[in-house]
Amino acid sequence: MILDGRSADAIARAAQALAAGELVAFPTETVYGLGADAAQEEAVAKIFAAKGRPSDHPLIVHVPDAAAAPRFAANVPAVAQRLMQAFWPGPLTLILPRRGGMGQAAAGGQPTIGLRCPAHPVAHALLQACAATHPPVHGIAGPSANRFGRVSPTIAAHVASEFGEALLVLDGGACPVGIESAIVDCSRGIPVLLRPGTLTREQIEAACGARLRSPEDLPDAGPRAPGTLESHYAPRAKVRLMDGRMLQTALNVLGDEAAPIGVYARAALRSRSGQVQVRRMPDDAAETARQLFAVLREFDDRGVQLIWVETPPDTAEWEGVRDRLRRASAA
Repeated sequence: MILDGRSADAIARAAQALAAGELVAFPTETVYGLGADAAQEEAVAKIFAAKGRPSDHPLIVHVPDAAAAPRFAANVPAVAQRLMQAFWPGPLTLILPRRGGMGQAAAGGQPTIGLRCPAHPVAHALLQACAATHPPVHGIAGPSANRFGRVSPTIAAHVASEFGEALLVLDGGACPVGIESAIVDCSRGIPVLLRPGTLTREQIEAACGARLRSPEDLPDAGPRAPGTLESHYAPRAKVRLMDGRMLQTALNVLGDEAAPIGVYARAALRSRSGQVQVRRMPDDAAETARQLFAVLREFDDRGVQLIWVETPPDTAEWEGVRDRLRRASAA
């Protein structure tokens, strides 16, 4: 059931459903989330069941503001406080030491928990309404609203196509960012980038006043984080990354005999086959991120067997897009 997220009645209905232990899908600026009250373990279990997600693969908990973080975090290190001040509300998740007895199921049983304050007005209104329910909902556990490992949804119709009419979905329009948040681990004394997003390393480093490490820089494994499995964000069609020249060569070799193929590229490409469907990839990284998952879903809906994508530039602003495409192509 899709409801208008601009409606106060729809927001109130969704907040009451969450307080009652039900699932609600809601928009954020990144992607749509499949939400449950983070403090109700039975409700959180419904997320894992609906998605087919392993219960030890942690979820992100959405909170209304930085002041709400201590409800779930045992402490908020200074580096995390600086990042909250710079980027909350916004597309940044912080991994923090978890407060005992709070959010254990959402954290996948780990001693850490991922927190984010979303910037989308519908998500913000929902979080505010949840705080006023009886009993109050102080945080919404919310992974992307899709089957585990598949393409994240960026419009309400994507969510409905995954879970059917029974799920309450707040419609907030198309997500303006389009890929998931960056994730920074602040639980080990130094900031570690676990998942890139649309915020660049340089932006995060400037805000936190420290060099961002990568997981491979540290000897210990560190906390598990959402969206970091080798294969993730995958459409039904097989994704392959190639440079522009290789794409044109492959299309030339196929000639008129090409099977149904979707092509997403910045380069101007030619094909003699009517089976090849070409979508122009923007030259701008942020615009590509905004439309990426919708394009992959569109190709799936058109029944292509293969999706050939031009490899994005190896520059800082494209890191989040490169990460999603690399994981999609690993499926």
